[in-house]
Amino acid sequence: MSQTAQQIQISGTMFLYQRPELLNSQAHGDLGVRAAPKPYQFCASARAIPLTISEVAEASRHFPVVFGSMEDLQPLAIVGLLDDVNLFVDENGNWDPYAYVPGYIRRYPFGLASEQGGDRFALVIDAGFEGIDRNADRKFFAGGDLSDLSKQAMEYTRTYEADRRLTEQVMKQVKEFNLVTGQSAQYTPPGSLEPQPFANYLGVDETKLANLSDEDFLKIRRLNILPVLYAHLLSLGNWRNLILRRMRRFNMTEAEAATVRRS
Repeated sequence: MSQTAQQIQISGTMFLYQRPELLNSQAHGDLGVRAAPKPYQFCASARAIPLTISEVAEASRHFPVVFGSMEDLQPLAIVGLLDDVNLFVDENGNWDPYAYVPGYIRRYPFGLASEQGGDRFALVIDAGFEGIDRNADRKFFAGGDLSDLSKQAMEYTRTYEADRRLTEQVMKQVKEFNLVTGQSAQYTPPGSLEPQPFANYLGVDETKLANLSDEDFLKIRRLNILPVLYAHLLSLGNWRNLILRRMRRFNMTEAEAATVRRS
């Protein structure tokens, strides 16, 4: 792992990581991870969290699951609205114990850097995470080699990376069927029968899905894409749950909490 790490470079940024660094014994040999006072504070301002396709079904029970840009149909769990506040992380930096925690969050402060288009990997840590400490009991290295903690992190992050790459392939196939379009989340205020749009997102066009030719529908079924699409559609009922979470967090009325468009 150490030789691979010397040959792989981190380019660009990593979402939610303040200072991503390749894990190596020279720089991090005496460091480890301890329990942070606010363990999920690092994602407390996130409004969307990346998902892999294997997570969509479980995530759909808790969040609206939508897609990123048309260029990159990454599944996203929506965890916040206008305020740059993750409504699943409380003021004490704890994640809602009854809600699913996406794999992207569970792997933190570890991550993975990979060779462009290759299969060589190196473990990454966020050196800016407050839980990284010289006095931590769980060290990154033991006797100059990766500790059990780091080996477990490597195994998890490699599994996650394989799932992420599979997600990319599946989303490319989804894009070919031209099923994803701009959508508008609707909200019906108390005492009204007239739904109002309050958030825009990219999602599956149900009419297009229903009007697929038999040939294309069979192709999607054979590619095992249908469960992802249906889970996404079912998840859209969670927009209202986000409104209610925002209402409780900021002591708003329900109508105020649904006013999430910037002027």
